[in-house]
Amino acid sequence: MKIPWWVVSFAYVALVAASSSQDPHLSSARVVFQTNYGDIEFGFFPSVAPQTVDHIFKLVRLGCYNTNHFFRVDKGFVAQVADVVGGRSAPMNEEQRKEAKKTVVGEFSDVKHVRGILSMGRFEDPNSAQSSFSMLLGNAPHLDGQYAIFGKVTKGDDTLTKLEQLPTRKEGIFVMPTERITILSSYYYDTEMESCEEERSVLKRRLSASAVEIEKQVNLEFENEMLPMTCSTRNDMIRWRCIEADAEFTTCANMWTLRPHQSPE
Repeated sequence: MKIPWWVVSFAYVALVAASSSQDPHLSSARVVFQTNYGDIEFGFFPSVAPQTVDHIFKLVRLGCYNTNHFFRVDKGFVAQVADVVGGRSAPMNEEQRKEAKKTVVGEFSDVKHVRGILSMGRFEDPNSAQSSFSMLLGNAPHLDGQYAIFGKVTKGDDTLTKLEQLPTRKEGIFVMPTERITILSSYYYDTEMESCEEERSVLKRRLSASAVEIEKQVNLEFENEMLPMTCSTRNDMIRWRCIEADAEFTTCANMWTLRPHQSPE
């Protein structure tokens, strides 16, 4: 049976559209901005803009965005974080200032500017980006290929919606909030480590329960005089029973390994 050409063409267009709509790989690092209107969490696209990601993440680790603010909130367009050099209410130390004044090469890509995307601010020079960036509040195809996308919002879209509802004023091309939207503090974490810690906690509880049960069994056998009544024999029996339980637990790519007869960390 011959498939009509228009069916093949439609399927191809649909496939291309689906593949182009897929997000780039999101790394496991997460950053959280705690604002006076709620938290906003975001992650990075290191395969898309590696130098930009390194720079922004270093600024976060140095605490540069603490006491900074969103100087621009244009509903349906962008919520833009101010440059940290002039936007913070707290003074910067020398290390913070040195990193904040660095510029990043324009790492432009074919990733689309849609709601939740993080995109670097810059001047006319394509390689002039420093620390200011926008969180997209809607689709902005006219920005595609012109500004470096380096990540996306992973949690806190409700906070962005709150920011969009705030009163604003217009200054030149910018739509700005009438009150300060402060980034009170920021922190970062790794989602893979969080998962590992959760699994580790479960395994510790499982390990503890296994050891307790084995000890109960051995004690019962001693009480029923089924085994010689010596302390060393009892302890050895518990240890070997635990080994025989075949309960070696390894988690998070061999980051740690425990047997029931060993003490958890």
